[in-house]
Amino acid sequence: MAKIRILLADDHTLFRQGIRTLIAAEADMEVIGEAANGADSVDRANELKPEVVLMDIGMPGLSSFEATRQIKKNRPETKILFLTMYDDEDYLVEGMEVGAAGYVLKDSPAQQLIAAVRDVMQGGSYLSPRMLSQLVDDFRSRIKSANRLPRFATLTTREREVLKMLAEGQSVKEIACDLNLSVKTVEAHKFNLMRKLDIHNKAQLVQYAIQKKIIKIPNLA
Repeated sequence: MAKIRILLADDHTLFRQGIRTLIAAEADMEVIGEAANGADSVDRANELKPEVVLMDIGMPGLSSFEATRQIKKNRPETKILFLTMYDDEDYLVEGMEVGAAGYVLKDSPAQQLIAAVRDVMQGGSYLSPRMLSQLVDDFRSRIKSANRLPRFATLTTREREVLKMLAEGQSVKEIACDLNLSVKTVEAHKFNLMRKLDIHNKAQLVQYAIQKKIIKIPNLA
């Protein structure tokens, strides 16, 4: 039976030795080489032509993400599994963007790593259960946020009025005069509406007002 050819890329010698011992116990896998940094992993992958690379994140020198990008460019058929201590969604996303097939946390049970290697060899992808759980929780949170009232709906009638007048180019003093309000009151309305809409400057405010058809696009003809 042909064995899955694996390259280990990690800057910790003891960790590589532990993974090598783990894989040696599997009848369908073998470690064909090791690398201690990103650049070395690219060179070793070109030389040894592994089917799977177990790639640490955070090695010295060339980043693991750039190393992965280069390996995938040279050998698209090679599967990259990130093996890392970082349960970070940003790292996960970047890893997927450069072509990794999986993301395994270093504190995972040994059999999860073995399962991950077999899954990616069969054309699948693999995420450690904890990372998958984080993604599900994040997805649920976004759904809840989407079900909330639109930001514009949270504005009071007066705040909408002030929004329109600001977008039309009136100053706070002019608005205060037109609405028979104090300047401080108009400033308070302006602060509240910009906070609710997550707007931070006049240009964003005008753009928002145009998008929502609160004001018309200026005629530049």
